[in-house]
Amino acid sequence: MSNETVIGQLAAFEGREVSLKGWVCGRRSGGKIVFLLVRDGTGVCQCVAEATRPDVFGAAGAAALESSVELSGIVRADTRSAGGYEIALTAMRIIGAADDYPITRKAHGVDFLMSNRHLWLRSSRQTAILRIRHTIIRACRTFFDEQGFTLVDTPILTPGAGEDAQTLFPVDFYGDRVFLSQTGQLYLESACMALRKVYCFGPTFRAEKSKTRRHLSEFWMIEPEIAFAGLPEVMELAEGLVTAIVRAVLASNEADLRAVGRDPEPLRRVEPPFDRITYTEAGEMLRRPATAEKMEAELAGDRQKLQAMIDELPAIEKELREAKKEAQKDRAQERLHDLRENIRELEADIAVRPEHIRLAQSFQWGKDLGGSDETIISRSFEKPVFVTHYPREAKAFYMKAAPDGRTVFNMDLLAPEGYGEIIGGSQREDNLDALIGRMKECGLDPAAYNWYLDLRRYGSVPHGGFGLGIERTLCWICGLKHVREAIPFARMMSRMDM
Repeated sequence: MSNETVIGQLAAFEGREVSLKGWVCGRRSGGKIVFLLVRDGTGVCQCVAEATRPDVFGAAGAAALESSVELSGIVRADTRSAGGYEIALTAMRIIGAADDYPITRKAHGVDFLMSNRHLWLRSSRQTAILRIRHTIIRACRTFFDEQGFTLVDTPILTPGAGEDAQTLFPVDFYGDRVFLSQTGQLYLESACMALRKVYCFGPTFRAEKSKTRRHLSEFWMIEPEIAFAGLPEVMELAEGLVTAIVRAVLASNEADLRAVGRDPEPLRRVEPPFDRITYTEAGEMLRRPATAEKMEAELAGDRQKLQAMIDELPAIEKELREAKKEAQKDRAQERLHDLRENIRELEADIAVRPEHIRLAQSFQWGKDLGGSDETIISRSFEKPVFVTHYPREAKAFYMKAAPDGRTVFNMDLLAPEGYGEIIGGSQREDNLDALIGRMKECGLDPAAYNWYLDLRRYGSVPHGGFGLGIERTLCWICGLKHVREAIPFARMMSRMDM
């Protein structure tokens, strides 16, 4: 009797008969033999059906892409096969046929793939990204558990703004107008006065009309809050968390990183301490002539790279025209599609770069850092970099004012390689009168936050925290071009398919 197992455990059954269930993710035939690639969520293996077993050979030949199957066979080592093992089939049946599966080996555009996201998730690239996402989340929870934090679930429905009131999603709540949560922070501040070190993890919502590669309308954020802490302690915690995340991914998912085209070597440099610069220093960096010269040189290099890519097109187009076999055509078509998409993306990037250089050179103190500013700054560091002490008028009402009266005790953590902000945090204003004054400056009614002000009336202490965006962190770690691939089902200004 065969042993029921999964592909990820085949090494333990070499030379023995096993049975497993999965989905066909590839098929090719050559005369009296059919090769199936089967995946089951734990791995991929090659399964071989020979004409000497007509029932198995017929079932293998009829198994269309993404059909679900149950099979049995002898496990044998084969270094050429995915995972290092293959199965010589002795029995097979199709559980659920998948005729005319819409996502084929031919190249598809991003819009088509996003519209078929429920099926695109089955691809090897997407499953690798999801596994890395899982590791990131597990690493966050493990880190906070080991640091003595308590998980506190905060509301998704809230009566008012936690961040910018202009980015609230309104919801009808039994006739009252409430909003989807922008952050769990205000509630965590209450919980940290009871438990000292707390965190929440869940979806957050921003009605931000932005179509950049970094923005989602719904995203997941993990937020710690600690009592008896100032900005230095908050930054130390953030540094430790990001280091733990990267170490966990390198330990568990190096093969997945390579599967999505990510060179893991830059991630190995992510070790404490991270560099720290002030907002004022960041502004000076943006305006520095040497920065413009460096960006102009990078732009010239990218223009040369673009031309080289354009020059490569005719050869691949010729290869596609002259391909004799379907597999050759598919490979050429995929290469051509990828090249054209890379050309479009690089052309778009090059088109906006001169404006980014101009904005950097004319940067004025008092503005918040924009996405292009963060890209320029983060490309100047090999590791994540903290930017601290932003102007108070550019930041939220709850951030504690610095003694200079112009800045606040806050920080953003920018991921390297141009990925920008992955963490935003601060020391919170713990003085009642100062907080009420700041609320009024921001046009907020203190009466609507009476419960929040109670935290300053009854046993107030210095405290602080931050929020880490899971999707932006995953984008950086995987080297993704757009945040839409970093979440199973993206919610964006222009997309709500399912």
